[in-house]
Amino acid sequence: MLETKDLRLDKAKYEDWEAMYRNVWSHWESARYMTWTLTQSEEEARERILRTIEFQKDHDTYLVYEKATGEAIGFAGVEQMNPPHICQETGICLGPAYVGKGYGRQIVQCLLEYCKARYNATEFVYSTREVNEASKALARSFGFQPFTHIYKNDTRDGHQYKVLKFKRFI
Repeated sequence: MLETKDLRLDKAKYEDWEAMYRNVWSHWESARYMTWTLTQSEEEARERILRTIEFQKDHDTYLVYEKATGEAIGFAGVEQMNPPHICQETGICLGPAYVGKGYGRQIVQCLLEYCKARYNATEFVYSTREVNEASKALARSFGFQPFTHIYKNDTRDGHQYKVLKFKRFI
């Protein structure tokens, strides 16, 4: 478990399906810059949380909980790269009701500190779609510098998009 002033990052539990469905998975605003599709029903949400729990067993990924309410409001993760002194985020997502509260900033700071302590990382890579202005602003606020970009095809509709990659020393 990881903590910030207002948030707790922890592994998913089955009972989180409802909050994730209500707060994140059913909202286009949450999915639009990600690679996943919207969850259309409570049944799908129950199945999705089981896949999430299984995935998190072998990955450094977490649900994000708001401390004040205990509700699951998003997710975030990191992975160690090769060479091993570099880590990268594997996705940061908050439900639309939780954007603009400084939570993204708390998550990035937490992940930077975690990678330094856990992996002895000296560099961190942050990626975002070129059109995601809020994410680019967040990266720049931490002093991340752009170093490359790649093009990907959205699996939902096939359109091509540009992913900017930023890095900084930690």
